[in-house]
Amino acid sequence: MNAPRTKSASPFRQPRAVWAVAFACVISFMGIGLVDPILPALASSLHATPSQVSLLFSSYLIVTAVAMLVVGWVSSRIGAKRTLVTGLGIIVVFAALAGSSGSIGGIVGFRAGWGLGNALFIATSLAVIVASASGGFGGAIILYETALGLGIAVGPLLGGELGAISWRGPFFGVAALMAIALVATLAFVPALPRPARPTSPLAPLRALRHRGLLVMGIMALLYNWGFFTMLGYAPYPMELDAHRLGLVFTGWGLLVAAFSVFFAPRLQARFGTAPVLYANLAALGVVMAVIAAGVGTPAVVIVAVILSGACIGINNTLTTQAVMLVSPVERPVASSAYGFLRFIGGGLAPYVAGRLADATDLSVPFYLGAGTFLLAIPVLASGHGLLRRAEEREAEPETVQAPAPAPSFTSVRALAPAGAPPVVVAVGSDEGAGAVVDAAARLARATGSPLEVVHVRRTAVVEGQAAETETDEGARAAVTAHLDRLTARGVVAAGQILTSVGDHAAAGRALARHAADAQARAVAIGRSPRGPLAQFADGSFTAALVHGADRTVVLVDPDAAPRTLTEANLAELRDSA
Repeated sequence: MNAPRTKSASPFRQPRAVWAVAFACVISFMGIGLVDPILPALASSLHATPSQVSLLFSSYLIVTAVAMLVVGWVSSRIGAKRTLVTGLGIIVVFAALAGSSGSIGGIVGFRAGWGLGNALFIATSLAVIVASASGGFGGAIILYETALGLGIAVGPLLGGELGAISWRGPFFGVAALMAIALVATLAFVPALPRPARPTSPLAPLRALRHRGLLVMGIMALLYNWGFFTMLGYAPYPMELDAHRLGLVFTGWGLLVAAFSVFFAPRLQARFGTAPVLYANLAALGVVMAVIAAGVGTPAVVIVAVILSGACIGINNTLTTQAVMLVSPVERPVASSAYGFLRFIGGGLAPYVAGRLADATDLSVPFYLGAGTFLLAIPVLASGHGLLRRAEEREAEPETVQAPAPAPSFTSVRALAPAGAPPVVVAVGSDEGAGAVVDAAARLARATGSPLEVVHVRRTAVVEGQAAETETDEGARAAVTAHLDRLTARGVVAAGQILTSVGDHAAAGRALARHAADAQARAVAIGRSPRGPLAQFADGSFTAALVHGADRTVVLVDPDAAPRTLTEANLAELRDSA
């Protein structure tokens, strides 16, 4: 009996647990730009210098960085939900304390506690959303990315509006909203199983012995140095009130969100990760130099800061993907090690910038930030070969399961050597996978070919975090179930697991290479269950496969005859989805 066919799912059709965590993500991501509109007001109201005010960035980010080393260890022992709830509770308490403080020193100290809660939250939020999703993990990831973009864009706007009333407003606003998120998380998120193997607290530091991860981490440290120099000091030369500063950084946040979610994957697919990062870091260096040279002209600073959002959005997405591509360790460990270095850079930058500004003038920190952006280019170049090999590695079957830094194949059951060319069918973990496999089996039988089932297992990578959307055991069980069903029907079949990091387009290109290596007669796929919005956001598996394959690509439909796909009729396929 065929599995039921599923229609394209909306990424927003998710259980309440996913919505509860997504709401908390919006508030958490607001913190990136929430305090920017009130920096001048803080300095004025509390009789503090800009360098003293900048310490609220440093304390927050340095504590976040150090905490990233142990959050994996904590989560593996108390579970993801308890870690998430603990992080939310800490944020509520310390955000409220910061709002009630009467001194800049008190705010700086309470921001440090806030950083601890932030580390616990961001290290587990993506994993909890993926684990709680019942409407398809692809849709849950799109929802997470939407929350990220919304938080980055709305944070400065909310900060500006509340800050126009009082500098205390943004802090109390975060505390209230996070309290709501905490209640929703307690009520709707179910208890999640702990990992089978606890994580060592030393694992992230040991991971930095791997050259690829260390190079990418140092590059991220330099990038975040420049980024948080701009975030911490650009509000002062703009000479705007809190409301107008909020609008400026909202424009910046909209560009960050748009280029992170929609444009970065396409640039990566067209030009490759490293070339895009080189150009992007150079552009950021130019923007920072413009800010430094025009620090006495508010209009120049305003325009440059807003435009920098495009570069920052691209860099945030591609740097994280590059880390996961070159890292030979488990994803959570790589995320923790990378997070430690990037947050250290972000935490040290405002402090050093303040010291330089006090000793010289306000342009010097921006020139230093421009230099760190440019210095990140040769650092990245020192690991160029590692990154290129990770992206271009030929997809060869492996019989031993291991962490797969690039799109890679693991054999579940192999075909006999010197057999007929197979029909390769690609499926995911959605409900309609069985129906697609059965339809491809009919095509294979009609052409006298064996069938090779390729189960696509994706690693989601978003804003410094990575989460496995399926366990090794779950993927292997899914392939085995397909093969047992086919064998019972007399179909000669084999199975592979394709593990892919990042976007769906990367998996499509890997499958195209694999089909060529296997001398496949054809490659069969079903209609995507992810829907047009999800495909637009993270790239289309189908489009990348059709573009890269030198084999016939066939759309198999349980209710219709097989249909050959070409680049010319892809638009028609999307329109009819």
